Amino acid sequence: MTRSGRILVIDDDVGVLTAARLLLKRHFAVVQTESDPTKLPDLLDAGFDVVLLDMNFARGADSGAEGLAWLAKILEIDPGIVVVLMTAYGDVSTAVNAIKAGATDFVLKPWQNEKLVATVTAALSLRDSRDEVGRLRSRERELVDAASGAVQPVIGNAAPMRHVFEMVRRAAPTDANVLILGESGVGKELVARLLHQQSRRAAEVFMSVDLGSVSQTLFESELFGHRRGAFTDAREERAGRFQAASRGTLFLDEIGNLPLHLQGKLLSALEQRTVTPLGSDRALPIDVRLVSATNKPLAALAGTGEFREDLLYRINTVEIRVPPLRERVEDIAPLFDHFVEIYARKYNLPPKRLSRVGLKRLEAYAWPGNVRELRHAVERALIMSDAPMLDAHDFLLAPERRSGGDGLKLDDYNLETVENRVIQAALEKHGGNVSRAARELGITRASLYRRMEKYGL
Repeated sequence: MTRSGRILVIDDDVGVLTAARLLLKRHFAVVQTESDPTKLPDLLDAGFDVVLLDMNFARGADSGAEGLAWLAKILEIDPGIVVVLMTAYGDVSTAVNAIKAGATDFVLKPWQNEKLVATVTAALSLRDSRDEVGRLRSRERELVDAASGAVQPVIGNAAPMRHVFEMVRRAAPTDANVLILGESGVGKELVARLLHQQSRRAAEVFMSVDLGSVSQTLFESELFGHRRGAFTDAREERAGRFQAASRGTLFLDEIGNLPLHLQGKLLSALEQRTVTPLGSDRALPIDVRLVSATNKPLAALAGTGEFREDLLYRINTVEIRVPPLRERVEDIAPLFDHFVEIYARKYNLPPKRLSRVGLKRLEAYAWPGNVRELRHAVERALIMSDAPMLDAHDFLLAPERRSGGDGLKLDDYNLETVENRVIQAALEKHGGNVSRAARELGITRASLYRRMEKYGL
């Protein structure tokens, strides 16, 4: 029975190479032979598991010095490779020196076929064990990196957020794939972490991958891992994110940015529940709960062929939409208090309250950057203000786009009159569509309805 494994045999005797190849190829997947040891550096780039290396190459040499020198070179190139030395001069001192120098075993020529096969099999098992240790260490590094991000609470009591929490409560205990939709800055990753915390995988890792920042050339390496030598800069074995997130949750952020030709590779991994690291011919099983997020309209992109429809079906068993901040203005005050607490502690500053005028200013603003923009605005205001209370002028907000344009001329600057006319202009601009007018004005539909009732519109 042939087992997986790549074996390289280096010997200056063509007869030895032929005999080794004929014997070993019946038992192992790949057996390559070479008589010139100077070709070793290039050969090792192909990624061998075990090297059978002759101890002597120069005519009449029997000291084993050449073999020891090449052994050192091999281990310098690939510290994890397993080297078995061969010699016709079986003195104990040479064997001891070889083992001390890093060889795994020592074979005498002429060999017994059964013994050589058993020696190579044991060497291959050792290589597998080293690879597994490497994967575990790599996964440990990934887990440490993932754990370094502090878990933040999801703040919100507005009706749209209560709906999000209910969706999370229902979906979390299952292993269903979840797609989180929402504008940039609404907190999609926080919702993904909340899903993980309430799931049966909560004790395992939450692994986040921003697909928008992963280069296309490194996509497979990042997600599926690679073996040493799989490409130019692959100097050590690395576990992919699917492996590192084993038994936990894998969060693929900005999945809408994934190019079409890479979507198929992701779909294949999800359907087969396996990944094959670059440079390997062995598929590894994966056990992750997949949560994805995007600010792009994937259904529309699927309709135009820019996003695979079969991948969309695979990732959105449950779909959760996180509302923009302008649709949950009731949450601005508690979010403000939350961010003040964070940054007062971070910068060793006294906490500050928000004036009523300041709160109205924040609630009237459209927040194109959503919660992330609010967070930065609070951080800056807390640092720059010396007053015990933050007011409207303390917040550096982007200029708001208001309806009316050049056609809105004011001859009465009474605030209620101005508000009445601006609301009328917004409604006229959008043909009476309340949702669009409210969005333009930077307020909720409910707020706009209240104002319309107030002014008899």
